Amino acid sequence: MTENTSTGPWYRQPWLLFLMIFPGAAIIWCTIAITVALNTDNAMVTDDYSKEGRGINMEIARDEAAKDLGLRASMAFEDREISLSVDTSDGSADFPYLILNLFHPTIAERDRTIQFRAVGEGQYVADLNQPIEGRWYFDLRGPDNDWRLKGESNLPSERRLTLGAGAEDRG
Repeated sequence: MTENTSTGPWYRQPWLLFLMIFPGAAIIWCTIAITVALNTDNAMVTDDYSKEGRGINMEIARDEAAKDLGLRASMAFEDREISLSVDTSDGSADFPYLILNLFHPTIAERDRTIQFRAVGEGQYVADLNQPIEGRWYFDLRGPDNDWRLKGESNLPSERRLTLGAGAEDRG
């Protein structure tokens, strides 16, 4: 029972194509992944870890300074205006201006810095160029950058956000 069946050359066998699909797909996928990795800037990665570590210690000192002053702040977002009231353990805060840094969780290009102007004793307002929507981290700093109140919230918020030294708002 010997049959003389002619088989084609090895490169025309159907199993060859089936077996070559997986390595070929892996090569294509790796090429795409490497191209994306090389052409995309990753703003969440830092090169100087020791410098960032020293900065973290300075931030902890600013948080402690806010706690020592007994700072509490309350923010309200209304369209393109933010109103802010700040109190200390000695009464209303009296700063010429305050700085609010808004940090987007993933996109550094969307970060914003907003300067509040004093309109009364412990009362501040700021205007926004464009509305703010989505999840944001924020920190409020004094004019001398010697204290900091921080928090996190989804904006715009219907309620007033309360920031206190040592306790973050998570709204």
